[in-house]
Amino acid sequence: MADSPTPDLHRNRFPNLFEVLSRKTVAPLDLFSFYIFMRDQQRSVDYLDFWLDVSQHLQLCRLYVRRLHRSVIEDTPDAEKTSKRSSYILDNAGEGPSGEKGNVSDQRLSAFLRSDHGSRQHSPQNSQSSNRSGERPPRPSFMTLDTNSPNDSSSPAQNSSGDNSQPRREDLRASAEKILYTYLLPGSEREIIIPQSILADVQEAIEGPDQRSDPELFDAAKDYVFQAMERDAFPGFLQSKGLGNLVPQSMMIRLIIGLISFFGAVWTSFILIFLDKSRATRAWIILPFTVAIYLIFTHQYMLDPILALIGYSEYTLMDFNRIRELFVKKTLNARSLTLLGMFFVVDAAVCCLFIFVPGKRL
Repeated sequence: MADSPTPDLHRNRFPNLFEVLSRKTVAPLDLFSFYIFMRDQQRSVDYLDFWLDVSQHLQLCRLYVRRLHRSVIEDTPDAEKTSKRSSYILDNAGEGPSGEKGNVSDQRLSAFLRSDHGSRQHSPQNSQSSNRSGERPPRPSFMTLDTNSPNDSSSPAQNSSGDNSQPRREDLRASAEKILYTYLLPGSEREIIIPQSILADVQEAIEGPDQRSDPELFDAAKDYVFQAMERDAFPGFLQSKGLGNLVPQSMMIRLIIGLISFFGAVWTSFILIFLDKSRATRAWIILPFTVAIYLIFTHQYMLDPILALIGYSEYTLMDFNRIRELFVKKTLNARSLTLLGMFFVVDAAVCCLFIFVPGKRL
């Protein structure tokens, strides 16, 4: 089994999109945060779901080939010498764009699945089908299957009683068809926009004579979606979570409360001035002006400096989580100190203007 990706907590830069999708980052630039951003702000979560489902399809193919490989090893003990290298290839099949490292292993996996299309005498499901008279076990969901999880029902550490959950060749085809019918075909439930040439190639590969289900058939669509997210969504995600710690709903609430407080403070200040109240009385306007200017500043810079300095970022409205990405924490701390300095200067200037201006009773 492949080890779970280990986040790099000591990088001295913002992560790239591939690192986020590979789960090599932590809050607030983790995959969960990116998913919420794509859903709530970018309004294009279907593109991310397509990417994740294709990656899950790769995991399903990898698990199927691993089971097939194990059955061959059991039938031919002399082949055990080559099993380590084959297992390494399966565990490190590429999950990223076609230009990423590991794509050669991905191509080998796809080539094996294509060559296995017509000959599956060693397939794990054949031993089951002979005793079941055509009965088919429930298909594991490729949306939730995680081959890296120690608790996965398909784990090789389990005994033979878990064989019903092992992926079959039909499951690979069903998984590929579900991706095609859910995301790619015109009028589908969660249609994403990709070039017609890419759609035609994928549809022909799945529905044509070859009836392919290997992960390589989605490479062109996956690369296109990756580039679209990298170009259109990821810069906004970095600006929102890497340079700020507030969500748009919270920013809007802060702006509304801040403007109301500011106009209330100005109105009160003019009343106290034209009633010729003492400066000690007028000093009470410091409170509404401070609240108003602070909230307006946090809206303008998408950053609450107090929350950032104590190490928290907002996932959704009023849902705060600790910042674990060290570079983001350093960046937000620096911006917070600068923002607080600007806030104190502006707040002091406005308060002094309305407190020390001479009063005149009308």
